[in-house]
Amino acid sequence: MKRILAVTSLAFPLLLTAQENQARIALHDWASGLNRPVYATHAGDSRLFVLEQPGVIKIITDSNTVLSTPFLDITDQVNSNGNEQGLLGLAFDPGYATNGYFYVYFIRGFSFGSSRLSRFQVSADPNVADPSTQVNLYDRLQINSNHNGGCLQFGPDGYLYCGFGDGGSANDPPNSGQDLSSVLGSMMRIDVSEHNSTYLIPPTNPFVNTTDTLPEIWASGLRNPWRYSFDRLTGDLWIGDVGQNLSEELDFWPAGDNSGPNFGWRCREGLLTNANVDQTNCGTAEDYVPPIAVFNHADEAWCAIIGGYVYRGPAFPHLYGKYIFTDYCNGDFLTSTPEGQLDTLMQSIYPGNSAFAQDTAGELYVVNVEFGTVKKIVDACPMDPPEISFDGLTLTSTGADTWQWYLDGTAITGATGQTFLPTAEGSYTVKASHGPPCDLYSAPLIVLFTSVVSGVLEAPAVFPRPASDQVTLRGSNADGAVRVEMIDPMGRIVRTVQWPKGTSELTMDVAGIAPGRYLVRGTGPQGTWRLAVEVFH
Repeated sequence: MKRILAVTSLAFPLLLTAQENQARIALHDWASGLNRPVYATHAGDSRLFVLEQPGVIKIITDSNTVLSTPFLDITDQVNSNGNEQGLLGLAFDPGYATNGYFYVYFIRGFSFGSSRLSRFQVSADPNVADPSTQVNLYDRLQINSNHNGGCLQFGPDGYLYCGFGDGGSANDPPNSGQDLSSVLGSMMRIDVSEHNSTYLIPPTNPFVNTTDTLPEIWASGLRNPWRYSFDRLTGDLWIGDVGQNLSEELDFWPAGDNSGPNFGWRCREGLLTNANVDQTNCGTAEDYVPPIAVFNHADEAWCAIIGGYVYRGPAFPHLYGKYIFTDYCNGDFLTSTPEGQLDTLMQSIYPGNSAFAQDTAGELYVVNVEFGTVKKIVDACPMDPPEISFDGLTLTSTGADTWQWYLDGTAITGATGQTFLPTAEGSYTVKASHGPPCDLYSAPLIVLFTSVVSGVLEAPAVFPRPASDQVTLRGSNADGAVRVEMIDPMGRIVRTVQWPKGTSELTMDVAGIAPGRYLVRGTGPQGTWRLAVEVFH
């Protein structure tokens, strides 16, 4: 006779490799009909505030609901003539719920204009700001129309971070990225908590006491940090820094480190020395913070990386903890770990994504400047991975549209039903398909065969599988007592017990033996049986 024993994947962690279920996303319509939207954010409530490049902030209250009255209209101040000019950044004060302050970054004036950071306050109507409350906190003359940065974010430290591009043109002619006397090509960090007509320099800024530097500067060596964000759980900083002609780069900086990171521009582009500039005053590669990932213009068709957010929402567990970003031209959505391990979440042929947004719950959205839309990011495959059950004869998968069974990682020809009768020992998995792109894989399950080696004594059932403190055998000993031995891989007997005649169940204590795989052998008047047991603690 033959009995089949199934053991879960926990029993053999070194022998099994489950195929990873890759996360996938889809985009759901959230708002449309917008005029060149370039960014969106929240004010601590359910609304999203979306920036239109010409100088208007509008409110999205719910899916496909955009208020007709602008929250703020400063088009008369904004220079949006150039493709990279206009109203570019918005951040709400950490105390906005009580003080009503928010901050905007825009290009003003004629021709190249200047970058201006201003504070405003909401009016008595929570959906309308008071333009008369404008206070201008910072101005920086621009030297070209492009590379204006403009992203504003409050960090976990409560300070306001503002990213400036290198001033434009190509290859940073004035070397702004390495010039700490200029805010261009840098990220500044300031304390605006006094809410007066100026700001304070945080005492932990890296260059507070350094001669010939701007104390506002917190990081340098950036070409155009168009969009960056802080992980709302860890405080880590992720930067999408737009490249020159070779590559786009994704930068990462850990929370709490105020040592003044230099990300290398213009001396370096991505992971390479910038051959288009004089390297006389440049350091070695070790002097700069390398990107965690780079994306090639020629082969991958990237042109302007769009930094996103780490997903921390509750709605889609498969996406939790993943940093999601894209590119303006390529359009694919990717995720990255801090070590630069990448995965493609969605392939797209649509360009024009200009920014991501995060709501109070941590759900994410993407803004498209070309199509005038905001779309919500959702899990394309929110269903649970399949699970395999076993009744001693047949393997059964949980529900799906179609199935494919695998033995030791190889597809079994013709095994495409919800159930499968195993005929060989090994590691079984199943792929359950719910329609493209949702192919989900189960955890492995080991199937072992046990056989009678003499006589007609039938092997008992064994549980739990795997075992931790004790193993229970269930069968019939009507014809006589059975000697039960537990034998380790070296052939040594580690447990011996008698299973009395006429009893249907025997419990063996395994709490004191080492974790591992053991052979349990039963010998009685009617023959001998053997079976495998896995012990873990």
